[in-house]
Amino acid sequence: METPKPTRPYMPGYGTKGPTEGRGLLPWSWAEDRLTRSHDYWIATARPDGRPHLMPVWGVWDDGALWFSSGVGSRKARNLRADGRCSIATDNAWEPVVIEGTAEVITDHDALVRYTSLENEKYNTDYTVDFLDPSANAMFRVVPSWAFSLTEDDFEGSPTRWSFDG
Repeated sequence: METPKPTRPYMPGYGTKGPTEGRGLLPWSWAEDRLTRSHDYWIATARPDGRPHLMPVWGVWDDGALWFSSGVGSRKARNLRADGRCSIATDNAWEPVVIEGTAEVITDHDALVRYTSLENEKYNTDYTVDFLDPSANAMFRVVPSWAFSLTEDDFEGSPTRWSFDG
């Protein structure tokens, strides 16, 4: 993934500074660090009737994407299979990173092995790849199309948006 170019989002009514004011825009490496370190992630999906659905998940930021699993019968998995568009946020409201993208179901065995290994390392678990049996659990990968972040200590000067090509 190419490093996206940051821009200052237009936030009328919030008193945020212009693109040349404040401490400057946050670098993508700052956002990726928080995406990597976040313990939990909040996944927002849409139900078939359009109502929102928000749930926390464990996940792993790897190779420019967020990877997470879910039981195939769960509401979020059913929502994502019907419409993969979703929003995801890190667990730290003081330095949040929000991404939008489209979830894709991953079934490649090598990718499942890699994800299982990364999740075991991050969460000190000992799952095997059998845990991701596609009849019981779905593995999702979300590559961001858009991202947003800010820092609480520089609310007026730090809001940054990234757009991704492709």
